[in-house]
Amino acid sequence: MKGIWKYKDLMELPTDLPLFSLGEGGTPLIQSKNIGPEIGIDNLYFKLETANPSGSYKDRFAAFAIAEILNKKSKICLATSSGNTGAALAAYSAAAGLPCKIAIVEGTPEGKLKQMRAFGAKLFMIKGFGISSEISERVFDKLAKLAIQNHTRIQVSAFKYCPIGMKGVQSISFEIAEDMPEATNIFVPAGGGGLALAVVRGFQRWNQRQPGFKVPRIHCVQPEGNNTIAGNLRNGLDHAQPVTDAATKISGLQVANVIDGNDTLKACRDTKGNGYLVTDEEVFECQRLLAEKEGIFAEPAGAVSLAGWLKAVRSGELKPEDKAICIVTGNGFKDPPSIENLIEMNPVQYLDEKSMDAYFKVE
Repeated sequence: MKGIWKYKDLMELPTDLPLFSLGEGGTPLIQSKNIGPEIGIDNLYFKLETANPSGSYKDRFAAFAIAEILNKKSKICLATSSGNTGAALAAYSAAAGLPCKIAIVEGTPEGKLKQMRAFGAKLFMIKGFGISSEISERVFDKLAKLAIQNHTRIQVSAFKYCPIGMKGVQSISFEIAEDMPEATNIFVPAGGGGLALAVVRGFQRWNQRQPGFKVPRIHCVQPEGNNTIAGNLRNGLDHAQPVTDAATKISGLQVANVIDGNDTLKACRDTKGNGYLVTDEEVFECQRLLAEKEGIFAEPAGAVSLAGWLKAVRSGELKPEDKAICIVTGNGFKDPPSIENLIEMNPVQYLDEKSMDAYFKVE
């Protein structure tokens, strides 16, 4: 068995959960060819979650989430999303023959909305949802009641709401543990914190089965405009904090509420991991570096981990010999406006036959 289901026995799943898959998991782990070596570090690696069927790590969540819906014989997938969760659930719902309705976070990129719509999902957007913590809480409460009325649960990629679906995300850690057991530091982008929490729990679960395995340090990286977890983790505080308005422009990481934040903060600290806050500008620059230096086409949220790694290196908090992995969470096609910014200084050249020789001349 390939993909995430080969780890089924590690995850303590319901015994009657049906196997449902679109081929998620088994994503590449590759060594940096330029970004690390150019600053004298050879131990930088990327976990390319861009290779999943719908283009992000959320497919690992969707496989188990849809399996649970089918197991409970629910008739609908009702979800909230800032983009990638919705795209994954829309794809897997289509494959399962389930209608899918998604409450969209305000400001979700058009590329992600089009992907959801292409899979047949029905979308609705409520002003302020995902941006304002107060509005978001009220909308979540309403959606939870609607879910109960429809004999299902609201699908959110967070342990607080969907622990079965999030167990699928833990498979990232199992794959890393198999491919590079000597890794010492994992840098993880965070919005609500569910991914970082899943990564920690995955490694802890692996350690239970393989006592000689050493759990790496898991670092939580957030944009400054959505500082719910990382800042408090760095400052030694015990709890995450909501933000009044998520000011970051990094799609997918605009999560004003705490959600899994408290558990994430404690889990990262238990691994001796730290919190890193990065500016949107640093993230967009790392998106460019991944594309131009590594050939990795990532959306901005997928570049957040690299921004955190660079901050750790420049501050001296990471040793050159430390083997570090940045989780690249989603594909660049998810966020077309950010790609426009990448390519604006690299226009198509229109030539005639006479000018071709001069254009291809190598200095």
